Amino acid sequence: MGNLCHGGAGPGVLHLQQRHAADAALGVYPLFGDRVWGWTGHIIDTLAVFATIFGLATSLGFGTQQALAGFNYLFGWGTGNFAQVLLITIITGIALGSVLRGLDGGVKVLSEINMALAALLFLFVLVVGPTGTILETIFSGGIAYVKELLPLSMPFAREDANYSQGWTSFYWAWWISWSPFVGMFIARVSRGRTVREFMVCVVIIPTVVSVLWMGTFGGTAIAQVMADAAAPVKSVALELKLFEMLKPLPLTALTSFLGIVLVIVFFVTSSDSGSLVVDTITAGGKTDAPVSQRVFWCSFEGLVAATLLLVGGAKGLTAVQAMAVSTGFPFTIVLLGMCLSLLIGLRQARKEM
Repeated sequence: MGNLCHGGAGPGVLHLQQRHAADAALGVYPLFGDRVWGWTGHIIDTLAVFATIFGLATSLGFGTQQALAGFNYLFGWGTGNFAQVLLITIITGIALGSVLRGLDGGVKVLSEINMALAALLFLFVLVVGPTGTILETIFSGGIAYVKELLPLSMPFAREDANYSQGWTSFYWAWWISWSPFVGMFIARVSRGRTVREFMVCVVIIPTVVSVLWMGTFGGTAIAQVMADAAAPVKSVALELKLFEMLKPLPLTALTSFLGIVLVIVFFVTSSDSGSLVVDTITAGGKTDAPVSQRVFWCSFEGLVAATLLLVGGAKGLTAVQAMAVSTGFPFTIVLLGMCLSLLIGLRQARKEM
């Protein structure tokens, strides 16, 4: 993250860019200096690799169950162990093909397909759904987000404990486990951008899109519950809520299938981009590591997800969640160091300008 946030603004940045710019340890370079090239950097890179692998495995496990639930909902397919392993294998295989094609030929193409499908489903629900309720939800939700951003960032200062107790340690650790590869991947594709461009494209625009997305699908579900307190979307299993929400709308089978494809493509793009980052970290920051190494890491992620689901049995996702917490917690310490390092690096870059 150090290179991205400096954006090529001075000799200090050029010094980093001459080294392995995609190395995870560079996130704390302003804090530790050249020590990141020794055991300090190795520890940070190792934590980043484990956090990424198990964070992606957790997402793959949840995505597999939701996609299988959708297939079972539409076609009556099974959701047992064999089906889970088969779907994980298919997702991993597609991700492997994307990884082998590289950043522009594979990851970028799948990401564009993912965005196109998401936009298509979003516009469909917005137009044919309860548009008035959706727009009201988007507007009120956006205002509430801005208004409550700081208060909700300090939940233990609130009088009610519902918010702080409602978000479990698992979600916290799961998001933390995604941070190494997401931060490094964004840094790689945004190299040379300014801090302002970074803030707009990586923070502001995704936040606005999230408000629109959640307001559209959440507003539709809320409208269904308001019209009928016993609406199935209220009580159905979590992995089926999307499909129950789409059921009252036109073209249910088509949109539900589109939702399944969207879930699969989303996790494929997560897997292939995560594999590229892990491959880069383990190669010491090199972006031209051997193809066999890329194949190994992409395959290993799918193997971890399948193993945790199978070994855990009926509580397979519990095993996956436990691994996400176990790897996310230690990386929190690294993230705190990165926050301090970012401030130091930005100050140094300003002096060098």
